[in-house]
Order: sequence, then C-alpha cells, then structure tokens
Amino acid sequence: MNYSDSGYHWYPGHMTKAVRMMQENIGLIDLLIELIDARIPMSSRNPDIDRLGAGKARIILLNKSDLADPDCNRQWIAYFQEQGAHVLEVNSKTGAGVKAINGLVQEACREKIERDRKRGIVNRPVRAMVVGIPNVGKSTFINSFAGKACAKTGNRPGVTKGKQWIRLNKNLELLDTPGILWPKFEDKQVGMYLAFIGSMNDEVIMTEEMACSLLSVLHKSYPDALQARYGIAWEDDPWATLEAIARSRGCLTKGDGLDSRKAAGILIDDFRSGRLGRMTLEQIGTRC
Repeated sequence: MNYSDSGYHWYPGHMTKAVRMMQENIGLIDLLIELIDARIPMSSRNPDIDRLGAGKARIILLNKSDLADPDCNRQWIAYFQEQGAHVLEVNSKTGAGVKAINGLVQEACREKIERDRKRGIVNRPVRAMVVGIPNVGKSTFINSFAGKACAKTGNRPGVTKGKQWIRLNKNLELLDTPGILWPKFEDKQVGMYLAFIGSMNDEVIMTEEMACSLLSVLHKSYPDALQARYGIAWEDDPWATLEAIARSRGCLTKGDGLDSRKAAGILIDDFRSGRLGRMTLEQIGTRC
C-alpha cells in the first residue's frame, strides 16, 4: 500500500468541490445525517463534518451494521450518544433500521420544531444533509429511505457527483452531497482501514500488501476466523498465512506456483462481504 511516513495523499478534485458545496449549503439545513461504516466507526468519519456542522442537530447511522460485531455496535452507539448524537444501526441494502429514522429525526429536531410552532410555523419540513465518506452507502441509504431510486448509486467510491434535494415526505427533505474524505491521513492505520472496506480505489492499492495487513488485524482481533473460513491456522507471518489461503483455495499459477494475488482478492472480498464473520476492527478505546 502506498503509505509514507508523512501520510497518504488522496484527494480527488470532486472532493474539494464537495467540501465547498457543504460550506455553501450548511446554513440551509437543520440536521446532519452522517453515515459511517460500523466496522470502522472512527476511521470512516470525516473530521471536516464536525467542523462544518458545528451547532447542527446530529444523527449518526452505523451503516453495514450487519457486517459488524453486534457487541461492538452496542458499545459504539453508547459512545456516540454520550457525544450528544442520536444514533441508529442500519443496513441500507436491506432497509433494516431505516423505518426508525423518521422518529429519530423528529426527536433530534424537537427544539427546532417547537420553536417553529411557537412562531406559528407548522408543517415546515426538517431539512437534512446526508454526509459520509465515499462508498459508505449514502446513495443506497437514500434510495432505501425514500423507497425509490432517487439518488444515483454505484460501487465506485465517489460516484455521487452533484447536489440533489430529495423530498421524502411532508416532514423531511434531504440534501444529498458527494461523499468526502480528508486530504491526508496522518495516521497510516486510518488509510489502511479505509482500504479494507473499499473506500479507496483498489486500482491504486497493492492487493497482496493490503491482504497481509488485514491478516495481521484478524490474527489479533478474530484469531479463529481463518480456521472457520479456510480451514487453516495462523502461520509464522502474514505472507505465509496468505500462501496457506492460496493452497486452501487452490489458487495456483500456470507453473503450479501459489497465486498469492488471487488469494489476497479472495480474502479481501470475504471480509467485505461478511463471509469471514461479523467483525469490528475498531473497538472502544482501542485500534485493533
């Protein structure tokens, strides 16, 4: 993986535009709805969002919660609630948890709704901005929440390019914004975690190196996962373990050598899809 001691640089031009768009539109909204990946709750948050959204009501959605450790989900919900946010587990693909969001919006914006009522303003919809880093599932969430394909979706990070206002019902309007990511990772581990979940373009990342990094994390946090999935034990080091996966899955080159690149792709795909089990790589008070 292309990390350096000074940090990992990755900030496409459309993300610079997204930050500017957020700055221009933050005054129009009452509520920020932030999607994060439940497997890496801290690394999948963008520090710019806290800065730009200061003073706004906040909802944090632990998306892809079905892929994360359920005990850790409960701990992270309690953590973010202590920070003053309203928090909910969701699965934007299946729609699990999405129906509960309308009630949570009313709760998060109770003071605003009460102020409007006292001023004689009734039935004014809450205006919310949906934010999150690339590939965290924002567009899929909006489609699931709205019940129709009203926001473009795709598997590539950063597929949402422009501003879209979406009226969901008489009580709520959403402003969709492109996913944004900070311009430099001071902590290399943050970049590593983001690569694991697919928030960076896989084409610029060395697959085998990423797989070895993932194996080191799994060895520490979920040591039984490899045995359960591949029928192998941890070897002397991550590379030897990756080769063991290649043998287990019959990943061979034309000369009957081990195809470690193919094995790396299998491992990463198994992690991202949940076939390795429900895993949270960042746990309260620790970086795995």
